[in-house]
Amino acid sequence: MKTLSNIYLKQYTKKFFCLFLALSLFTVTPTETVSAAPKKIQKSQTPLKKNGRLKVKKSSLINSKGKKVLLKGVSTHGINWFPEYVNPDAFQTLRDNWGVNCVRLAMYTEEYNGYCSGGSRRELKSLIDKGVKYATDLGMYVIIDWHTLSDGNPNKNKKQAVSFFKEMAKKYRKHKNVLYEICNEPNGNTQWKDIKTYAKTIIKAIRTYDKKNIILVGTPTWSQDVDTAAESPIKGYKNLMYTFHFYAASHKASYRSKVEKAIEKGLPVFVSEFGISESSGNGKINKKEANKWIKFLKEKKISYVCWNLSNKNESCSLLKSACKKTKGFKSSDLSAAGKWFKKML
Repeated sequence: MKTLSNIYLKQYTKKFFCLFLALSLFTVTPTETVSAAPKKIQKSQTPLKKNGRLKVKKSSLINSKGKKVLLKGVSTHGINWFPEYVNPDAFQTLRDNWGVNCVRLAMYTEEYNGYCSGGSRRELKSLIDKGVKYATDLGMYVIIDWHTLSDGNPNKNKKQAVSFFKEMAKKYRKHKNVLYEICNEPNGNTQWKDIKTYAKTIIKAIRTYDKKNIILVGTPTWSQDVDTAAESPIKGYKNLMYTFHFYAASHKASYRSKVEKAIEKGLPVFVSEFGISESSGNGKINKKEANKWIKFLKEKKISYVCWNLSNKNESCSLLKSACKKTKGFKSSDLSAAGKWFKKML
């Protein structure tokens, strides 16, 4: 015969057991690792919403309220070869987990499958359209990069560049988040006067349709001679900036001096590409020198874009070569350069 006390005891024992079981389902054992979910940014708090259309005032990049702003970006590798990283989830991971507010869409012009060397222009422009759309939807800034490299002198493919940038400017003139980079790294025997001639033609083509968005102009010697450009900047147009590129293991204090000289002369400088490896994009990395560069750029309020989001087997790539993910990158997916960059941000 069951007594009343026995019945109560069994009921409470049963309830306690159920409560214990429920709590155990949500308990993480010490050996488990839980990755933090992306901190989703509200539309009212996106970089674009907070800063609006950017402008150049004297040597500074400023937002729509007249305050200096710093773009912290990541560049794709060539979209000709790594199109899979142009996707909204990858961009959101960069924005929400890394603190990136700008994406650079690097489109090679003369390398294999380049825009001017047999690549599908329709497919490449479609990738740019997608990249601009994803960045816009996420409230990020986006750079359309005419990635000259082996062509050396941008005048070589000037006719194609005019046509391309006219199309881009006409299409994106109402976008407040688009920047145009009109020649990645002029090199070889290309002089500033050659680049200046090219730039004036392309700037005029862009300004036919887009009067306001910022245009980034490359400089001689793989976009390092900003001090030379500062001696004779382009006149007659607003919202122009001049690009400087560095790779920390190769380019050190003397290159910072070149940037310093350019700024002192009032040249607006934008670091549209940098890495912490050697200038080849491979070899050793130099975190100590990279930290000096970032400190310098922050002090001078110079925007910077890191090369590159891909799993290419090079030390400048932000992902490990074994990483097959195209979104939701965890620390274990990152290369040494990727871990440094994410931590720095």
